[in-house]
Amino acid sequence: MKKRIDLETTQSHHHGIKGLFERLLRRFKNLMHLTTMIPVYTAMTTVFALALTPGVGFFRFMQTLSAESSSWVQNFAIAFGFAGGFILYGFTLVFVVPAVNFLLQTRLKPWRGPYYSAESLKWFLHNGLTYMVRFTFLEFLTPSPVSLLFYQMMGMRIGRGAVINTTWISDPSLIEIGDKTTLGGSVTVVAHYGQGGLLVISPVKIGNNCTIGLKASIMGGVSIGDDAKILPHSVVLPKTHIPPGETWGGVPAVCLQKAKGTDLKAAS
Repeated sequence: MKKRIDLETTQSHHHGIKGLFERLLRRFKNLMHLTTMIPVYTAMTTVFALALTPGVGFFRFMQTLSAESSSWVQNFAIAFGFAGGFILYGFTLVFVVPAVNFLLQTRLKPWRGPYYSAESLKWFLHNGLTYMVRFTFLEFLTPSPVSLLFYQMMGMRIGRGAVINTTWISDPSLIEIGDKTTLGGSVTVVAHYGQGGLLVISPVKIGNNCTIGLKASIMGGVSIGDDAKILPHSVVLPKTHIPPGETWGGVPAVCLQKAKGTDLKAAS
């Protein structure tokens, strides 16, 4: 049986090199932030370069192929090479990013502690890699089996027949979605929140046959039972537990209908 992690008491207490890094990070925030970000952005630049390489090759091929043609043919060939190169970049990025995420071992675990810490750096990297795909190409693949595959490769647990019609997902390695569950357009799911100046990383679990309505927000530590429904534009606050079969809605979300069909008045 797994030992349950108490997020209310979990803190960052590293020793050795990691402990020294955290002490320096908190004492010299600006300098250490700059020093830490240089290798991080260098790594991300390398990821972009790897993903762009096939596309650049295709662009140059089209450019060379049309070199002896008329200007109109050259213009089309260059434009086609650019557009095709972008598509190649996107599909390559979908696979390169999870591979780098695996190599860097940035899968998250439940945690509570200061933003300036080794664990928060892992959180930053995991989401930074996710956002590289999310903000440059994932919208063109959502919803599709390829977008589901990307989230799964990033550590997200997705049941059979699930539909994810959104790219507004953070911390995928701590999110679980059950069978035949639907996330509507622009739904936000994040497995973290801020509390008392601390970063709290906490899993999100959504059961089977659930429907999360358009632009609803699900925050860290939330669990949603089977057959539950979240109405559009609702905000489910951290650590909320929604029983199976219930309908919730509002900001913040409250129970509007019990599983057995008993109507409740929305909180005013």
